[in-house]
Amino acid sequence: MLDALLTPLASEPGFHPGSHAGVLVFVLAGAGLLVATIALSNQGGRTFTSAIVYLVLGVVAALGIAAVGGTPFDPVEDADLLEHLTEVVAIIALFGTGMAVDRPLHWRAWSHALRLLLIAMPLTIAAVTLFGWGAMGLSLGAALMLGGAVAPTDPVLAGDLGIGPPGEPDERDTSFALTAEAGFNDGLAYPFVLAGIMIAHHADDGNVLTWLASDVLWAIAVGVLCGVGLGWLAARIVREARDRGFMQEYFDAWVGLGVVLGVYGVTEILDAYGFIAAFVAGIAFRRYERDHEMQAGTHRGASVFERLGELAVVLFAASMLTLDGLGTPGLAGWGLVVLVVFVIRPAAGLVATLGTSMRLSDRAFIAFFGVRGVGSLFYAAVVVTSGALSDHEAAVVLWTVVALTVVSIVVHGLAGDPARRRLDRIARAHGEAVAGDRDESGEEQRVEAEEGAEDRRSGRPVAGEG
Repeated sequence: MLDALLTPLASEPGFHPGSHAGVLVFVLAGAGLLVATIALSNQGGRTFTSAIVYLVLGVVAALGIAAVGGTPFDPVEDADLLEHLTEVVAIIALFGTGMAVDRPLHWRAWSHALRLLLIAMPLTIAAVTLFGWGAMGLSLGAALMLGGAVAPTDPVLAGDLGIGPPGEPDERDTSFALTAEAGFNDGLAYPFVLAGIMIAHHADDGNVLTWLASDVLWAIAVGVLCGVGLGWLAARIVREARDRGFMQEYFDAWVGLGVVLGVYGVTEILDAYGFIAAFVAGIAFRRYERDHEMQAGTHRGASVFERLGELAVVLFAASMLTLDGLGTPGLAGWGLVVLVVFVIRPAAGLVATLGTSMRLSDRAFIAFFGVRGVGSLFYAAVVVTSGALSDHEAAVVLWTVVALTVVSIVVHGLAGDPARRRLDRIARAHGEAVAGDRDESGEEQRVEAEEGAEDRRSGRPVAGEG
């Protein structure tokens, strides 16, 4: 019997349960997780971000797959997979980002972020649409889809420049503006992408009112309401379960994943924007007993899943890179990539912050660091799966977004830490405290308190007492 079972395995010399390319995926995944852990552990104070490390790993993966004769994923052919992967990662990141937001809900506290959303984002969409239509030769619908796809900044990659987890000081307007902008504009870009799809389908003018009523007013309003209601309800349920002993503290890390998947699903069933609901749900969850111990564990879990998702998306995107694909946007498409990073977004951000009390250095910081990433890749995949464009235009839009994401990861990743250090120097020159100073001061006070306690126990006199 045993000989009969083993006979098929010996039909060829050696035991080959899978292809070399398939096995290589496991090797690269394991190596990627190990390297990612090291990169995240040593990111503080470095002139690179973990995303750059993931990008390099993805390129190595692409070369390795090609070397063993494997076929890499194609972002156009595999757009469904790209769409769903980026969708899940984005909503987890949005929920975690919302939990970190802890400012009063009034205009003064949110003014800089709202300026970026209401002024900088539409200006960026308009500029990209005009360039795509005039210089890249895209149809108006395709150009508008491209504008909508590159408009959102990224809550995952911008997390390295934004505010920290719940409980950490949130004093810098630049960090808060980038975080809040990234939280909301992933959802607010959707109406523009849908408008591009409508135009590409040659819809008549009568559908404009339908688009305004359903894709703008209804979808945004219901998204906000679902986020507020479901986020608050989830926090209450979790708090009651924790306080009554029905849920152990150990599982707090899984709470965020369950909450955001439920909130997103319900919101999408109602034909509203789940991205907006995910971010608002994080804010609502945080505001329900913000000092409860469940908050830190829930955010920590969301952060872990977010980082794993970032690793998966960047590795996946980089492993798809080919010379033919990168050549698809053409010179005009690559020109747009450079313009978005160095001209369009910075100019739109500076215009949006005109008349504010922010220093020019702070305005330049939030204007320049409009990081593109997971959200843009999601919308680019939506463009392809919508079927509204020809194969050529869909490929141009998607590969232009992929190129922009890669360039943004590298440029903003390398420039982020030096730029923050420069802002710290400027703040100190104006007599302002920065986070690092407060951390050091707090550590010194802690050490002094411990030394004082030791002196009291030993009977020695304590400085400043007696």
